[in-house]
Amino acid sequence: MSTGTNDKDRTAWGKIARDGFWDNNVILAQSLALCPLLAVTGTATNGLGMGLATTAVLVASGLMISLLRGLITPEVRIPVFVLIIAVLVTLVDLGLNAWLHDLHKVLGLFIPLIVTNCAILGRAESFASRNAVMPAAFDGLMMGVGFTFVLVLLGAIREIIGSGTLFANAELLLGEGMAFLELTLIPEYRGFLLAILPPGGFLALGFMLAGKRLIDARVAAIKRRASPAGAMA
Repeated sequence: MSTGTNDKDRTAWGKIARDGFWDNNVILAQSLALCPLLAVTGTATNGLGMGLATTAVLVASGLMISLLRGLITPEVRIPVFVLIIAVLVTLVDLGLNAWLHDLHKVLGLFIPLIVTNCAILGRAESFASRNAVMPAAFDGLMMGVGFTFVLVLLGAIREIIGSGTLFANAELLLGEGMAFLELTLIPEYRGFLLAILPPGGFLALGFMLAGKRLIDARVAAIKRRASPAGAMA
């Protein structure tokens, strides 16, 4: 009996993790938050900074909304959710300005605009307001991790093709402890400006979306062949 319950719990936690990172990824599956995605991913460093800020808001909003879900009436839930998210984003914005000022200057307006990120409000409505505290916080974490992964990957692709570096200015933007991330992959590279400009972001994102579709189709085909029905066919 206990073993069955534990197996169910592990399956539920695994599903939350898989949904956030891959199956229901904010960018690759839901196509949300494309504006900050394309605007700040000129480098992997910028993508990492934006992703971590958004992850902090996702985790904290999921935690608070789950805690308060019994007190929030259905009629006012959306304004209350937006207010909670706005307070959290303001705290993150002030924190970045105080401790990571250079990164704050680079990300600029896109930090306050986290308030309007449909993914955060969507998770508050569809998951945090209907589940216990720990699953809600974990859902926010995994959604944030999936979002950060795409931001960093897209930023890395654009940065490598555009300037031949990886995590440029990490020490300046993220602190001295991140200096080890800075790499020059192609010395004396003349650069490819298109990759850093918005059209390059659109092209790179298109290839990433196509890649996800191909991987999903390949995995589905393997599962079909491995199933008893597929084996018999």
